[in-house]
Amino acid sequence: MTSASKRNRGTRPSAPVQGPSADISASMRDEIEERIRRFSEANTRYRTPVPGLSVARVTAPVPPTIHIDRPCMCMCIRGQRRVSVGETIFFHDENQLVLTAIDRPTVFAIPHASSQKPYTALRIDLDLEIARQMMAHIDVNECNVAPTASGLTAAVTPELLDCVLRLTRLIERPSEIAVLADLIHREILYRLLSGPAGNSLRQIARLGSHGQRVSKVVAWLREHFRGPLRIDQLAKMAGMGVSTLHRHFHELTDMSPIQYQKRLRLHEARRLMLEESYEVGTAALDVGYESSTQFIREYRRLFGDAPLRNIKALRTTGLTSAAL
Repeated sequence: MTSASKRNRGTRPSAPVQGPSADISASMRDEIEERIRRFSEANTRYRTPVPGLSVARVTAPVPPTIHIDRPCMCMCIRGQRRVSVGETIFFHDENQLVLTAIDRPTVFAIPHASSQKPYTALRIDLDLEIARQMMAHIDVNECNVAPTASGLTAAVTPELLDCVLRLTRLIERPSEIAVLADLIHREILYRLLSGPAGNSLRQIARLGSHGQRVSKVVAWLREHFRGPLRIDQLAKMAGMGVSTLHRHFHELTDMSPIQYQKRLRLHEARRLMLEESYEVGTAALDVGYESSTQFIREYRRLFGDAPLRNIKALRTTGLTSAAL
């Protein structure tokens, strides 16, 4: 799945927080984990009744698989997953959140989940239009920090964990969802926008910014990934020069446009084989590959295994859509 040239970040788990706040955070995590357990045992889906909130409880290892992350915040409640975004590889553990500000193909694996030690996580979708409205009321020194694909990870604060706990409580309090869910989502956005992890989010949300223009290119690629890619056409769409587009696209996705298109193709091919039982060659042609040999080579490079073996391994986990 990886090569020596890829950057490795955060390969060691984050240092746990010490002191009284650690006890409070542990108590909140225990409650969140229990609510996710009860929901997962009663439901086969990831989406909860709370708008924008998805949860997962995984009790077996998950081999490398790909997911297109839309603007969202992901948090591990218990366990750890291995994440690859473009050229960056890191371990996402209980002390970090992962913030995604732009649609981004992400490869992940969950190597150590078991029924005794399940991997438990949640994802909260982020509304960029609301973020844009809130930015006018947040005083942040945005010029000192460059936008990066990273907005990738940041420490989980007790304040943010408290917001997440209150949101997960609504899973079992359906009568309160209509009144409280939107308020808690706004508080979560505020915590993210006003913290160091929010820089990428602010760059994307700000109208007219380079990030917002790159997001238009990303949206176009999502719709047209099967066809040929012309960089000059994308640069014109973004109102940038070719080199400027390359630079800002890489800053926000950790990939070049061509790498981004390739991951979209491999993501769709994997979905077709896993969920619609396409043959390898048929899936390759459907997503835009002219050579099955090239497709298999690139699939193996990304996922660490040949397509048929990877799909078989995914089916044994019962995974037909991405865990968090």
